[in-house]
Amino acid sequence: MQTVRIALGERGYDIHIGRGLLARAGLIAEVLPQPRVAVVTNATVGPLYLDALTAALGGAGVAVVPVVLPDGEQHKNWETLNLVYDALLANRCDRGTTIVALGGGVVGDTAGFAAATYQRGVPFVQVPTTLLAQVDSSVGGKTGINHPRGKNMIGAFHQPSLVLADIDVLRTLPERELRAGLAEVIKHGVIRDAAFFGWLEANVDRLVARETDALAHAVRRSVEIKAEVVALDERETGPRALLNFGHTFGHAIETGLGYGDWLHGEAVAAGMVMAAELSARTGLIAGADVARLRALLARAGLPVEAPALPAQRMLELMQVDKKALRGRVRFVLLAAVGHAVVRDDLPEPAVRDAIAACAGRDAAAPAR
Repeated sequence: MQTVRIALGERGYDIHIGRGLLARAGLIAEVLPQPRVAVVTNATVGPLYLDALTAALGGAGVAVVPVVLPDGEQHKNWETLNLVYDALLANRCDRGTTIVALGGGVVGDTAGFAAATYQRGVPFVQVPTTLLAQVDSSVGGKTGINHPRGKNMIGAFHQPSLVLADIDVLRTLPERELRAGLAEVIKHGVIRDAAFFGWLEANVDRLVARETDALAHAVRRSVEIKAEVVALDERETGPRALLNFGHTFGHAIETGLGYGDWLHGEAVAAGMVMAAELSARTGLIAGADVARLRALLARAGLPVEAPALPAQRMLELMQVDKKALRGRVRFVLLAAVGHAVVRDDLPEPAVRDAIAACAGRDAAAPAR
């Protein structure tokens, strides 16, 4: 087991990464204010891992209230959030009951938002079961749900007490979900660590093949990069915005198509190509850098063309992006491989050209 610490003073916490951690429920028991948890999962992950986690927690003397939600990005909404509240109230869960999120990003974000708001805040533990959640969404305390007009527009910052990333659970991850998680891994390298980006170019085939050592290294380095940024800027008033490279375009794709058609990582992959193309058209990087990023994403099995959403529709959706400030869309661009910057002074024609240069012929979802 390897451990990365999120340095946030009294709100700091550990991220444990390794094999067989789902059975080590004592790690969770150590951070609980009382021996009772509500485990929030979904209809896909629950049958795989809920019984094992419940048994491990029971062995550590922890009582479990199971909460099983429907699966899918389209369910990341008020209706599903209320299912969590309903279960907590029905089981008389108090402020000492910790919510444990067992699942991917949708479960983590939804359960985390429930923890941030139930009785004005209860403790929270993340047990991410997808690569994307292990390297990104489980770390940093962002929680929330989607609105029909914008992704993750309703939420709160609520840091977990612990993150338990068990590499073994990635064995049951569908191929498409694994590829989607690699998008966030690649993002971490291209925005902040050129050496890690080079390692990914040399080892992406090992990651796709699910080699345990390669996956463990990719998760650990991604978590280290995100931990560094979150420690500098917990609430995204400055450098944390760099972690959204590709997300301004990507969120517009997800919202424009309807949640669940493209996976988050797939939309981010296409969004990163658009952002890199815009970086080149702004004179920040060379075309060879765009080609390098595009090639790595393609080798990871990710889309490098965006769906053919009209440029005007993309621009409208980006206007409600969370990074927009005083009516201006802020874009995360590349100044070099391993170095990202935020810009809010880009002319609209350049943005339209970048969208057009990366648009595919149709809006079909990537192959499953």
